[in-house]
Amino acid sequence: MSGWNILTIVQILFFTTGAYYFFKSSQKKKLKGEFSSMENARQLDELEEMRQQKLAVPLSEQTRPKDLSEIIGQEKAIKALRAALCGPNPQHILIYGPPGVGKTAAARLILEEAKAKEDSPFSEGAKFVEIDATTLQFDERNIADPLMGSVHDPIYQGAGAFGQMGVPQPRPGAICEANGGVLFIDEIGELHSVQMNKLLKILEDRIARFQSSYYNRENKSIPPYIHEIFQKGIPADFRLIGATTRSPLDIPPALRSRCTEIFFEGLDEKAVEHIARNSLNKGGIAYEEGLSKKIACYARGGRDTVNIVQSLTSLAAMEGNRKITFADLDWVAEAGRYQPILRRRVNKTPQVGVVNGMAVQGGGGGALLAIEASVKKAEQGQLTVTGIVEEEEIRGRQRSSRRKSNARSSAENVLTVLESYGFKKDAYQVHINFPGGTPVDGPSAGIAMFLAVYSAFTGTAVEGEIALTGEIGLQGQVLPVGGVTDKLTAAIDAGVKRAFVPKENWQEAFGSLGISVVSLEYVDELLFHVFGHNEKGNYREEKDILTAREGDAC
Repeated sequence: MSGWNILTIVQILFFTTGAYYFFKSSQKKKLKGEFSSMENARQLDELEEMRQQKLAVPLSEQTRPKDLSEIIGQEKAIKALRAALCGPNPQHILIYGPPGVGKTAAARLILEEAKAKEDSPFSEGAKFVEIDATTLQFDERNIADPLMGSVHDPIYQGAGAFGQMGVPQPRPGAICEANGGVLFIDEIGELHSVQMNKLLKILEDRIARFQSSYYNRENKSIPPYIHEIFQKGIPADFRLIGATTRSPLDIPPALRSRCTEIFFEGLDEKAVEHIARNSLNKGGIAYEEGLSKKIACYARGGRDTVNIVQSLTSLAAMEGNRKITFADLDWVAEAGRYQPILRRRVNKTPQVGVVNGMAVQGGGGGALLAIEASVKKAEQGQLTVTGIVEEEEIRGRQRSSRRKSNARSSAENVLTVLESYGFKKDAYQVHINFPGGTPVDGPSAGIAMFLAVYSAFTGTAVEGEIALTGEIGLQGQVLPVGGVTDKLTAAIDAGVKRAFVPKENWQEAFGSLGISVVSLEYVDELLFHVFGHNEKGNYREEKDILTAREGDAC
């Protein structure tokens, strides 16, 4: 009897405990539901209140290009982008260029243009998915990867109902979101090497695949769509547009080989002036005539220009001025520590031993540099080369290297060639100088150094409105070099009227640049065009120079 009573008491206690637990759980769920509903309403109200609190639209947003015609100074790059994206077989693209020149805006606008083409594979709903490689999270455990996507395994916090059932959940990344459209990766050169390698694989397969040790083909509790994802992947058929401020040498060759490369130029003075004028007009405050031109003396790109104009309009509004003045610009430049940009202009006066060489800057873009030469008789010959950066550090994504200038070697070639013109190495001291401490690789300055030394040796002045580029061979050949188009652009901006380039670099497009571009095969042609005589000092017809070696032409 006592045993029966004990059993009964235990059963009653067990039943009571279970009922109490069930009751409390029901109450918690009820309270949770009521709390969630109230909290949800409160959060929605806060969101709506935040939406009502709006500031003025930033000038940078007001001036953002809404049409390709508003992107200044990038006509060639925009044409190349159109060719790569707007056809029936759009390409993957790498865009190089400094910040603030319109790379992202151009890509976005041209996708819209491509979508309107009848033969374009981009549908009307094709997305432009934009991400920044510098802010992308990367986790070696693959817990989170906004670019490639990841798998939310059951062991992770917040796995939810699927997690309780032991079901892994694939989370697609930007590559899947961009399917059928464009994936734009800004600063693509900053991608982690693992992400870069995964991206290359995606470009080949056009499928995003997911893996998890928790996935089991035989697990019937896993929904069919998750089985489909793990077994067949998710489509990731997009066109990649990667933008970078780095040099092409800093980008992995495997990526470059899969892409069409397009180069956006740094903005010249006229382009910056145009942007400044547009920004001032949108600022809504009157300004002194010529202010946009003065702004171009401080701003190096579109963002600099807009920031200066924004500061000017804010200053005018704060002080109650109805007009922006040059004095306001001086104050903004001083407060913002903007330094005047020194843009070289050619000296129109002919000079002995001074010529203009055309070069390419380390960050891209052309530059004009002065080359000076002095030749003096001496008992012992000597060559001195000054003003060059002897060694330059080249930084890459994963390593850096040092490149030594071979300008002195090129100068040695110059002296050897000059011996055919009566010059004796052992009888003269030759000093070649590059004012300003410019990084000069050497070969492309060959014919410019030759002309400078020849001018100093003969005492013959060289006109100031010419510029040269080209490597010099030991037989007086003018050999091809790189970056000729960029060099010519810089020469035009500096006021050059006549430029000399190697014959193998000649392009028909040079005829439309607005200056005379002369192709050279040998340095005696250069001497004829500059001084009117050949290596023997004899005058002859220009047609003789141009046709003398026709049999050697390609």
